[in-house]
Formats: sequence, C-alpha cells, structure tokens
Amino acid sequence: MRVMLVHPSALMYSEIFLRLEPLGLERVAAAARNVGHEVRVVDLQVLSRSLLDREMAEFAPEALGLSLNYLANVPEAIEIAHQAKAMLPECFVFLGGHSISFIAEHVLEQADGTVDAIVRGEGEPALPFLLDAARDGGLKTVPGVVCTEGRGPAPKLLDSLDDPLPARDLMRKRKRYFIGELDPCASIEFTRGCPWDCSFCSAWTFYGRSYRKASPQAAGAEMASIREPNVFIVDDVAFIRPEHGHGIAAELERRRIRKRYYLETRSDVLLRNREVFERWARLGLRYMFLGMEAIDAEGLDLYRKRVTPDDNFRALEMARQMGIMVAINLIVDPAWDEERFRVVREFALAVPEIVHLTVMTPYPGTEIWHTEARQLTTRDYRLFDIQHAVVPTKLPLDVFYRELVRTQAVINRKHLGLRTAFGALGVLGRNLARGQTNFARMLWKFGSVYNVQRQLADHHRHVEYELPLPPSRESPPGRQDLYIHTKAATHSRRQADPEPG
Repeated sequence: MRVMLVHPSALMYSEIFLRLEPLGLERVAAAARNVGHEVRVVDLQVLSRSLLDREMAEFAPEALGLSLNYLANVPEAIEIAHQAKAMLPECFVFLGGHSISFIAEHVLEQADGTVDAIVRGEGEPALPFLLDAARDGGLKTVPGVVCTEGRGPAPKLLDSLDDPLPARDLMRKRKRYFIGELDPCASIEFTRGCPWDCSFCSAWTFYGRSYRKASPQAAGAEMASIREPNVFIVDDVAFIRPEHGHGIAAELERRRIRKRYYLETRSDVLLRNREVFERWARLGLRYMFLGMEAIDAEGLDLYRKRVTPDDNFRALEMARQMGIMVAINLIVDPAWDEERFRVVREFALAVPEIVHLTVMTPYPGTEIWHTEARQLTTRDYRLFDIQHAVVPTKLPLDVFYRELVRTQAVINRKHLGLRTAFGALGVLGRNLARGQTNFARMLWKFGSVYNVQRQLADHHRHVEYELPLPPSRESPPGRQDLYIHTKAATHSRRQADPEPG
C-alpha cells in the first residue's frame, strides 16, 4: 500500500526558538515500512503546502495519515483531509497523535466523513493493523482506533522502545531542524512517559504514568547512526533512573561519539542524580530545559510540581557549576497583574539563565482541563498553543498581551542584545559557515512574531472548528479516567517502572 504521512505546519513559537524533527512520525513511518508498505513523509514545518499538493497528486497515496500532537493543528489537518478526499475519494484518511487521542470522537465528527479513522495512543503498534483493516475491513477491532463504527479495544503500548528505529532517511531538508544555537539538530528518544502528575500536563495521562526505557545498546547504536552534530533528547524527564543514564553514557564513550546535547529534566532529578549529568556534560551536554513553572511555593503547589523554590534554585546553581546553560520555563497565569509581570521581569534579568514564558492553557487530558475549561473565552483550536490566553485574564486582554510581549522582549534583549552580541555573532558566524541559517533567522524574527497586534488579531479570525468542552460532572474525574494507556501486566519490569513516591 502507498502510505503518505504528514506533519502539520509549525506553531507560533516554532517560528523562532526551535523546529524539531517529527520523531514520532518517523517511527510510525518505519513501522509501516517494516511490514512492506511504500511510505512517503511530508513535514509541513519545512516543506510547502504546494509541495504536498503536488506529491498527493503524483504519489496518489492509498492511505494518508496526519500527525496531531498539537491542538492548534487540528483545523489544518481537517482541511488537508477534505482536500485528500476530493482528490482521491478512495484514499483511506486517518489521524493520530498525542492531543487528538483525548478528543478523537469529537474531531471525527467535525471532519464530516473525510476522516476514516483516528488512532488513540501510540502509533507504532497500531499502524500495521490499521492499514490491514483499511484494506480488508474490521477497523473497529484495531486497538486504539476510533471510527464511525465505534471505538476499538484499548490502545496498546509499544513492547520495546528499541524498535522500530526512526525512518530518518525519509525526511527532507533535515538541515532545517534546530533548537536555539544547536543548528542543525536531530532528535532521539531514550525513554517514554512520566511518573509525575503535574496538573497542567498530559504526558502522564497519555501514558498512564508508565515509564519505559530503551536499552543502552540500542540507544548507543541509534546515536551512532545520527549524522547531525547536535541532538535533542526528547524524553519528558531525562535520566530519572541514574543507572540508565550511566548505561547510555558508557555506550557513547565506548563508541567514541561526541555531539552537543540538549535535554529536559526536573530540578529534583538533577539534584538527586548529579553524577549522571556531570558525566553527560563531559560527553557534550550543553543545554538543559528545566520546567520550573513558578518562582514561588504557591505557584509550584498550584501546578503540583512536588518541588520547592529552594530545590529549583539549588538545581540552577548545580547546572552552572557543570557549565550547562539552563533554559527555564515559567507558566504565565492569566490572573497575573502588571506588578506580577514586573516581578518576573526582575527575576529573569537577575539570573544568567534563559527564561521562556508559556501561557497557562487547559488542554484535554490535563487535570486543569476539567477545572478550568468551563471558563474558556475561546474554543478556537488555533489559540491553544501556549502563547495565547484562552481563559479570562485579570488585565484587559490587550494589556495582558502588552505585558507578556514586553516581558518576552526584555528577556530576548538580555540574551541577544548588545551585552551578548559578540557571543551571538560568534555562534552566528560558525553556523553560517556551515550553511545553517536557522539561528540567524531566529535573531531577527522576534518582533514580527511576538507583538500585541498579531496576538489580538488572532482572537478575531473566523472560527470554523472548535474544541469540545469536557462533559459535565458533579466531581472531577478520577486519575484512571484520564488515562489513554493503562499499565499492562504483560510489560516487563524493565519496560515499566513504578511511580515515584
């Protein structure tokens, strides 16, 4: 079967700070190719919509799959589904991905017959069976599938993260993937899942708080196959288990692999497993993303981070001692006033770390979706990108965006202004010498992407597709009710670790 897989266009923050290769789509592509299908991938983050149109006509896929890890891409995916059915009425069109797993029935209805099936949960174990069912019938029997006939059995977790390896050879314009100055940058996955339960996050509800690990041998072999000099480790929380981090490090040392790395972890994990991160710093770990989320205890409790402000500041100091640059994320509460924005600006200027701001957004699959969603001021999918306010703001909306953009601009000037110009120019020169322009484009695009007029105008666009509201309940749902995957007894203890206390 001819199978085309499509990743939608980049979101707002991806226009500046990063553009990551679609690792999940690459693994799904490999799963399809491994059972004999002819696969083509079109990533609209780096390729044009006109190219997709041409390739849809030339390749004439018998099955077309769209990845929907982000709510903001839902309208675009539905439009592409309509186009595919108009061009190729017999083409089997399906959607899958993280975000759509929580609202599959709703999107299936919105697609108005142009989507044949939606895959909930992990795509690798489902896709071979889905494609067989598309050809032979029996869609409702495929685990994780939602179709007009109803919902199939519960989604299955991938048995081992060691296989399938991402089909990186199917990607075009790989040099367009980057994160910050790491340009170009590939991505790799060592673990899947998160055993914590932050109220704003859906990683733990998607995976049912399971936590699985690739073997160090497979991780080392995959890293050796990556050509890019920079690698982003996509794990939700890197190196929770120190023996696993040490095991992969040993493989990289044995293979004499030297690259520059960027990863994401938690402050408490860094503090507890210092030796692992020191070892990785020697291997080339240069950047670390820490989701601090708040600078005070009240905010940390609100998001159920299970760390203290002191933990966060000790972790920052530890990273500085290792020579690792930290990017801090803070969640902007729509209830902030001008004074709170001022305090955050002062904090951001007082620390040497990079500070990113994301707006608190209730997403399906998170606990705050069931506590905050009834207050939504909009249900336009496109605004659910953590850069727009979708619940009432304490400040008038234009003032909120003014303060948000002002704070982001101050932070941006701190790292790319005159004080750091020589360092930025050095990085820029090295990247340009290698023909890499992503970092250069990032330096000059901030003002055109982040501005009050643009963000306000986004609220006034015509809305054709809207997010559903959660069902009415007398009390919030239980934890298990939020899970997409549940832990199965068939998974080995090596693959599924217990939850942290």
